[in-house]
Amino acid sequence: MTGRDLRALFSTNDRSVQAAEAFTNRASQWETVAAALTEHLQHIASPGFDAEDLEAPRNHILVFHGVGGIGKTTLSRMLEAALTDAGRRPSQWGEPGWPADRILPVRIDLARSAGTDFEQIVLTIRAALTRIGRPLPAFDLALRRYWEANHPGEPLEEYLRRAGLGSRFGQALPQQMQSALADVAQALLLPGTIGSAVGALTGALVGALRERRQTVRSLAGCDRLADLLEAEPDLDALSFYPHLLAWELAQLPDGKRVVPVVLLDTFEDIGDRTRRDLERLIQRTVWLLPNAFWIITGRSRLQWADPALQGQLDYTGPAAWPGLAHTAAPATRTPARAGVRQVPIGDFSPEDCDDYLARRLTRNSQPLIIEPIRQVITARSHGLPLYLDLSVMRFLEIRRTGRPLVPADFDHDFPALISRTLSDLTPEERHVLRSVSLLDAFDLDLATRAAGMTQQAPALRLVERPFVRENPFSLWRYHLHDLIRSTIRGADDATDDRWSPQDWAQAAQRAFAALGEQWAQGTGPGRLLLVGCLRQGLAIARDFRLDLDWLADATWAYISDSVWEPLAPPARQGTDGASLQTPSDALVETLSSLARRQHEHRQHTVDRLTAVITARLLPADLHDMAVYYLAKAHRDLGHNDASRQGMQQVIDGGGRLGPAARRGLAHLARLAGDFPTALEVAETLGWEGRRHRVFAEVWWVQGDMVQAAAAYQLGRIEAEQHSVAGEAATAQAMRALALAFTNPDQADNELQLAEQLLAGVNIRASRINAQIAALVRDAGQSGDWVDRAALLRSEISIAGLASVETTLDLAVCFHHAVRGSHDELEVGIARLRRLTQSGNYAYYTDIAHFMADFPLPADHAPPQWLDSEQATRARWRGLVTARREYLRATR
Repeated sequence: MTGRDLRALFSTNDRSVQAAEAFTNRASQWETVAAALTEHLQHIASPGFDAEDLEAPRNHILVFHGVGGIGKTTLSRMLEAALTDAGRRPSQWGEPGWPADRILPVRIDLARSAGTDFEQIVLTIRAALTRIGRPLPAFDLALRRYWEANHPGEPLEEYLRRAGLGSRFGQALPQQMQSALADVAQALLLPGTIGSAVGALTGALVGALRERRQTVRSLAGCDRLADLLEAEPDLDALSFYPHLLAWELAQLPDGKRVVPVVLLDTFEDIGDRTRRDLERLIQRTVWLLPNAFWIITGRSRLQWADPALQGQLDYTGPAAWPGLAHTAAPATRTPARAGVRQVPIGDFSPEDCDDYLARRLTRNSQPLIIEPIRQVITARSHGLPLYLDLSVMRFLEIRRTGRPLVPADFDHDFPALISRTLSDLTPEERHVLRSVSLLDAFDLDLATRAAGMTQQAPALRLVERPFVRENPFSLWRYHLHDLIRSTIRGADDATDDRWSPQDWAQAAQRAFAALGEQWAQGTGPGRLLLVGCLRQGLAIARDFRLDLDWLADATWAYISDSVWEPLAPPARQGTDGASLQTPSDALVETLSSLARRQHEHRQHTVDRLTAVITARLLPADLHDMAVYYLAKAHRDLGHNDASRQGMQQVIDGGGRLGPAARRGLAHLARLAGDFPTALEVAETLGWEGRRHRVFAEVWWVQGDMVQAAAAYQLGRIEAEQHSVAGEAATAQAMRALALAFTNPDQADNELQLAEQLLAGVNIRASRINAQIAALVRDAGQSGDWVDRAALLRSEISIAGLASVETTLDLAVCFHHAVRGSHDELEVGIARLRRLTQSGNYAYYTDIAHFMADFPLPADHAPPQWLDSEQATRARWRGLVTARREYLRATR
């Protein structure tokens, strides 16, 4: 359903362009309205409903709230249209379950530009009820008395005409009021003209009501009518008159009975939250008119269920407004749960955005905005309809220049979004908003510290705004709407209180320091808090060229667990040293490389870390860290000389990674087949050098799986004692591999434990080792074994893990040796020989020969086994024969 878009229509001379205000499907909101209204109709039709009950909880209200430009006013208008005329209901919206003639919708715009005051709200509701076709004497008499007291000499007809109510609802209201007064005067047998006798008439009626005369029995059922007629007829009294309206509606006969649906739009414009004068009058009206249904749209959720407002409003707390109570559960964009009456209006889906843009401007029924441009606008909008609308106007603006439009024209920030967002915020709230735009997520303490304030009150008010999203299950429960945040950070700010670059720099320093304090104080779950603070701190430090400060210690804490969670922000474009200009740039690139190496080829890791080291921007200890992990990446690629040089450089530096680098040299000795040297180095390593794992890696290639598995277990236990999750997972994966050769049944349990430990870390090589262990456990069986190995080989190739690839091929040779498939085994040995021709893992070909009891080539250079070649051969051959016996026994 669309209407003419006059702004767009008057932005071009091209008469072939059709400009329409496209209404995008809000079916879920309609479902919420239909369900809530149906529930309300059932409630007021029940025998226990009493329109004069002043104490019963109220659930006759529905609130739609969302950021400026999300489409609340459009939704309000469409709801009014759909409730007024079924023919104007969008086709996507379902059929309601109530008679159309029973619903009486009336929409009231509370925007400041509309100039709506409380008198106009009351008169609008009463004017809409003239459609019933009969006077409402109790209310009409009180209203006429109020009018003559507060607007002497001003005819009600003139006010209705000037306010637009006459043209909207007709001029029946004055006639119905006059008829009501005449009927009361006649019942009281009063002489004279009614118009000049309102005071006398109300006095006589009050007396008759107090005396319970039969002549006024039709009004005697309204218990509080006399009290309201005796009260001073001021604005405060007017706010209690809706009680009379509720009573009148309850007295209507079945044929005339209607349910007003009052739609109050732009509720955020009714005034200042510190005074709430108009809000108090409106809330009183809503409470005293429980047989009407109220739909409120505004930027913020309604606070009436907040007990803290007691004294500012008449009716507060969750007992009074159970459906408005703020729950701890995350906001949902699905229809409201039963009884929940606060519903956030979500952003458009990408499909809705594209549909909106395609239908907004057309020529010959075809979209004027081409698909590539629509895609860019949709991606930049984050689903905010206001951004779509501003982009349409930009499209027409550029089109007027005559140059071709390209998608890059719409990778654009709109300053208007800033002014719309800030328009109803206090200066303190604006200050906090700009401060938290530096953060991906925040809590009240972080927001207050980033803003440099000593009180949380402005932050408390800010988080109630609709552009602040809440997830109580997150480390920091609040975050800004993505588009609002990027616009505040990136658009030209033309507001009067805009920040200078120095203001932004100071806020960045405050936010950075606050993150460091939260991490140092341990205000959240250890590892989760560490990673969260690192992610946010790295981004701020890089963007504002801050000193590393606490980031250095946090970095060491991050690498110590070997978990390797992805760290935002992404590295800057390019990996050459010239793109790195500050220590924070270099640290971001380093940590990004270490996390990404679990998902990309090791050569990329080498390239990126080489650029960091070449730039020489990091302090000495962090520089050594980059050197160490570069050496590890070289080793994974089979670059032994480069790896050895890097490890030795770290050892010579005497830094905290020295033990790890000595372990690296032990690994290199093992790769070259120098097992005595590897074992000798392992003897010098403590916990920091992962001593037990180094021992185990030497023993398992000797075929001594029992001793290797025991050492891996000791390594895992020690890692758990030091709370190093990554090392524990690595040791357990290798223990499962060792036991998979000797005891498939026990390997099942060990693999389950390995999978549990690996689930909490991000170590690709260890995960692949666990998969190889599963293959070794199943070696010798038929089925899909070869296909599983081929699939794993593809994954290893993508990762660039040469060392793991040789382990897989050794497992393949074990499988073929168990099955006695000599031809396939020869192929496997040939593949191993090609993979190890650099000298790394060359002894794997020896092991493959041992498995099948094949003789070694005459020109073969043997490794330095810990004991004799014959003993090693016997152990590996024994594993094959033991597996064959196991398979025979289990068939």
